[in-house]
Amino acid sequence: MGLEVLEKEIGYSFSNKELLKKALTHTSYANENHIESNERLEYLGDSILEFLSSKFLFNNYHNLTEGEMTKVRANVVCENSLFEVANRHNFSDFLFLGRSEIASNNSKKAILADSVEAVIAAIYLDSGIEEAEKFIIANLAEAIEIASKNVGMKDYKTVLQEKLQRHGDVKIQYRVIKEIGPDHDKNFMVEVSCNNKKLAEGIGKSKKEAEMQAAKNALNV
Repeated sequence: MGLEVLEKEIGYSFSNKELLKKALTHTSYANENHIESNERLEYLGDSILEFLSSKFLFNNYHNLTEGEMTKVRANVVCENSLFEVANRHNFSDFLFLGRSEIASNNSKKAILADSVEAVIAAIYLDSGIEEAEKFIIANLAEAIEIASKNVGMKDYKTVLQEKLQRHGDVKIQYRVIKEIGPDHDKNFMVEVSCNNKKLAEGIGKSKKEAEMQAAKNALNV
């Protein structure tokens, strides 16, 4: 399968096709064929990804503290998240792997995640920071949005727990009391209680979001 298929998939066409090939060249293939692997590109791509994801968070999430932005970035700029990007664009169909790596039948999770960082660097070297930024935001904006909500959820629930347990252990429960709307646009209503005493309710698009809102509302009572 030609690399032009991958270019179409990621929405970027390389002027220097060799950069893309290098970005997809694992060390096992490079060693067997005496060529350069994608390791140096991966190193550069890691730094570009961290910078541009930090910039995106800074510009778009004014409600997050420094610590929260750091948590969100760590959650998104990680192996699992990059592995999902690689799977979305079928990177595994285009990797150059050596015979030894193919024969080992090991999990290629780390290899695929690393190749995404290498492709980011290749895009940057091919045409500059703006195209690299387009690729990153197109592939990670949704994950950043989810992580930003989760970090908020964790904080409200933690703050409530710390407040309620200040004078000893208590039993805190979150319970779904109602589901509102059709399956494709459902909202959940959650009740939070302490030692079986209702404190507040919250509504959200997911159970976690509703729990967060319930905890927030309980803190404001």
